[in-house]
Amino acid sequence: MAKYHEEIKGRTPTGAKFIPRYKVKKKCHLGGDEILVELRDRERKIVRRTKGGNKKFKLRFATYANVFDGKNYKKVKILDVIENKAHPLYERRKIITKGAIIKTEIGLAKVTSRPSQHGVVNAILIQKS
Repeated sequence: MAKYHEEIKGRTPTGAKFIPRYKVKKKCHLGGDEILVELRDRERKIVRRTKGGNKKFKLRFATYANVFDGKNYKKVKILDVIENKAHPLYERRKIITKGAIIKTEIGLAKVTSRPSQHGVVNAILIQKS
């Protein structure tokens, strides 16, 4: 099929702006391997440089969580993973994901952050001990 003169300039034969059907692949669109955050001594992995010159961190192992008790945040130690609805085996393997219920020093808390994406474990206190 021959290309129209307008298509080469960036317009269709009717005068609308021509938008190419392909997209350029960019580094920020890259995927990655799944990282499961386990309950061990803390370790973070620097993934890559992001847009704006920042760095992206992924959490591999967690020991502490930032727990919101209704008034302020407290950094407390994670003792155990009680429940994880993401996968039945995650409770036994002590893997922390968003929505997991963890046992901390001050009580039970529900994880609200995505630890493998954000690099920290944030949680809300649901039951005091």
